[in-house]
Amino acid sequence: MQITSLRKSVLTASALAVGLTGATAALAEWKPNRPVELVVSAGPGGGSDIFTRVVQAALTKNKLVETPLIVVNKPGGSGSEAFNYAEDNVGSPYKVYFGTQDAYVLPLGTKVNYAMKDLTPVASMVFDVFILWSNPKASGINTAQEFVAKAKENPGKVRVAGAKAKDADETVVTLVERAAGIDLAYIPYKSGSEAAIQVAGGHIEANTNNPSESLEQWKAGNQKPLCVFTSARLTDKTVVADGMSWADIPTCVEAGIDVKDFVQPRTVWMAADVPPEAVAYYTDLMKKAMDTPEFKDYTTRNVQITKFMAGDELKAFLAEQTKNYEKIYADNNWLLPASQ
Repeated sequence: MQITSLRKSVLTASALAVGLTGATAALAEWKPNRPVELVVSAGPGGGSDIFTRVVQAALTKNKLVETPLIVVNKPGGSGSEAFNYAEDNVGSPYKVYFGTQDAYVLPLGTKVNYAMKDLTPVASMVFDVFILWSNPKASGINTAQEFVAKAKENPGKVRVAGAKAKDADETVVTLVERAAGIDLAYIPYKSGSEAAIQVAGGHIEANTNNPSESLEQWKAGNQKPLCVFTSARLTDKTVVADGMSWADIPTCVEAGIDVKDFVQPRTVWMAADVPPEAVAYYTDLMKKAMDTPEFKDYTTRNVQITKFMAGDELKAFLAEQTKNYEKIYADNNWLLPASQ
């Protein structure tokens, strides 16, 4: 009787173990079985759009996904439209959101319909450097020193274009104003590509942009990099245009503007309450995308800093970044009251 009972217990335990193993495997092997939307918090042609389409191409060409990946641009509200969409699609594992620091910065100084609790961080993949650009043919500005001099001669009249309001571009312009003791007129556009077009067309004196957003304009002779917001010069010595390489661009500190190491993360998100196995799937997928030839070519071409972050490391980074932006926003009276 005891042997029979023991045998039944062992059989029951074995069956249960098999069942649990199967369930665990099912969780670990989750993957989408229908099209996935890659939602971009910027307009077509901007840095976030380029980044998203590179990821899409890398995953598709290397057959790392079995379902279609559809890029959807939602640039409205300085990019908040994309994250509002996440708030409207709680729990959906078929929508992945691509942005920058905009996801955690927008709620600080803009009345938006989402909060950070409505988003699930997936990964940060690269950092873009920021460069101050101008069109010498239209503005007469050939160097960062000439830019500062013109701004001092014309307080509040030198226009600087950027992507979105109260985001990275306007923040770095504000830091430039403080460091150089000048007053600039910041003009926001839906994407960095739109800002670059305005400068290339001679409608705006300067803009702040990531390399990818102004690269083609530089090659076409419609823009020129004045200085880069890093503590050391870029290292790529490949000639890009006008006999200049990325390494030939002086740092803004060298040019007399004491703003350094201002970089922009390229981030990936999902909505709140998505299945953990879906988050794990997309985290792994983004890491695989970084190892593809297409993605490596993209980071090299755009002189980006590659650093993959996920999990606790990413959460700690986001907390630190939010704290830094809160201080900048408070100093500029951009921070919304807690009640809002």
